[in-house]
Amino acid sequence: MTDIPYKIYLSESDLPKYWYNVRADMKNKPAPLLNPQTHKPCTEEELSKIFCSELAKQELNETDRFIEIPTEVRDFYKMYRPAPLTRAYCLEKKLGTPAKIYYKFEGNNTSGSHKLNSAIAQAYYAKKQGLKGVTTETGAGQWGTAMAMACAYLDLDCIVYQVRCSYEQKPHRREVIRTYGARAIPSPSMETEVGRKINAEFPGCTGSLGCAISEAVETATKKPGYRYVLGSVLSQVLLHQTIIGLEAKAAMDKYGIKPDVIIGCAGGGSNLGGLISPFMGEKLRGEADYEFIAVEPASCPSLTRGIYAYDYCDTGCVCPLQKMYTLGSSFMPSANHSGGLRYHGMSSILSQLYDDGLMQARSVSQTDVFAAAELFCRAEGTLPAPESSHAIKVAIDEALKCKETGEAKTILFGLTGTGYFDMKAYAAFNDGTMSDYIPTDEEIQKSIAKIPQI
Repeated sequence: MTDIPYKIYLSESDLPKYWYNVRADMKNKPAPLLNPQTHKPCTEEELSKIFCSELAKQELNETDRFIEIPTEVRDFYKMYRPAPLTRAYCLEKKLGTPAKIYYKFEGNNTSGSHKLNSAIAQAYYAKKQGLKGVTTETGAGQWGTAMAMACAYLDLDCIVYQVRCSYEQKPHRREVIRTYGARAIPSPSMETEVGRKINAEFPGCTGSLGCAISEAVETATKKPGYRYVLGSVLSQVLLHQTIIGLEAKAAMDKYGIKPDVIIGCAGGGSNLGGLISPFMGEKLRGEADYEFIAVEPASCPSLTRGIYAYDYCDTGCVCPLQKMYTLGSSFMPSANHSGGLRYHGMSSILSQLYDDGLMQARSVSQTDVFAAAELFCRAEGTLPAPESSHAIKVAIDEALKCKETGEAKTILFGLTGTGYFDMKAYAAFNDGTMSDYIPTDEEIQKSIAKIPQI
C-alpha cells in the first residue's frame, strides 16, 4: 500500500482566503458581454440592474488575480469545507489500470453538490445590499436547492424557475427546495410574459435552462428589491467555484502529486472552470503543463458541435449577449436527457480557452454515462450524480488507455455531487428502457440559424 491515503483532508486553517480569477492570467481575454439593445459592452451600472452590485463588479473584473472571500462566506464554507480529495484505489483495481485516479468530491453538503459554493456567495452579496430576495433558475435541481439553502440561512426570499421536465421527473428535489422556504415554479410557466410566449411558440415545451433564465430575469427586473442570481456560465460563478480547484491543488501539493489529466463535466462551465482554473493559471504562466478535458452530453454538445459566436444567454433574448460556444439560445435539449448539463452555451472563459487550444472537449452518450456511474458506484461506494458521471466516463476511458499503453498517468476529475435524487433515471437504466438521443445536424442548424449576426 502506498503512503498516499484514500482521502486527503485539509484542515480548517487551510481553507482558501481568496478566489482565483483566471482571466487575470489569460493572454486572450474573454469577449465582453454586450447590451442586447445597443450591442455595446455592458457597463457595471447596466449589470447592476440585474445582478447585485458587487457581483456586477466581479463579472467585469479581468485584472485582479485574487479576490478576497468575505469572512461571512468563509465561515459558512467551514460547515462543509475543505472538501476531501479521494484516491480511487478500488476503481483502479477494478479497471486493472496503472493510472492513479483522484476525484474531488463536492457532494458532502445538504444540497448535494458543488453549487453551494457560489450560492452562499451570491446570497451574501444580496443580503449585504439590503435586498428582499432573489430569483433564479435550475435545471437538474442542484442549483435551486443550493440557492434555497443559502437564502434560508440568510433569511432571503427565493423564487426558483425549474426546467419543467426536471420539475416533473424529480419531485423530491422540488420538495427539498420548498422545504428550505423557496418557491419552485415549472418553466416555461404562464406567470411571466416570456413564459407565455415560449409556451405559445413551443406547445407542450418541456423547458430548457435558457427558458428558465428568461423567466427569472423578467421577474427580478419587475419585482422591487430583487435581483437575479445564476448557477453557472457567468464569470462571477466560475470565480466562486475556484474554491474547488484551489483545495484540490493544495491537497495534491501536500503529497507532491501532479495530475497529468484533469477532467470535468461541462454544462455551463462553472464546475469545470472551478476545478481547472488554478492549474490552468500555471499553464498560462508557463509554470506547468496539464491536459484538460471538458465532457458534455451528446444530447447538448455546445463545445463539440456548436459555433463560437455572440449569442443570447437566454431563450427569451432579454439577457446580455455573450461570445461563447453555443447551439443557439432556442435550442431545446430532449426531455430524454437525464440530469443537468442542459444549457445551450458555454462559459465565455472556457470558450476562449477552448478556442485557444488550451483545453479539449468530448461528448458522451447517456447510456455510456450511466454504465460508468454504475461501475464507479460498485467500486467506490458513492452514487454519483448523472452530471458528475460524464467526467467519470472519460476518467475511466483515460485509465483504460493507460492499461493498454502501460503509462501510469495521474488523473484528476471532479465528482460534483450525489445522485440520490436521480433514481428515476437510474431506474430507466437498470430496466433497460433508457435510450440515447443525439440531435441531428439539421436540428442544431435550425437553432444556430437564429443566432444574431454580430
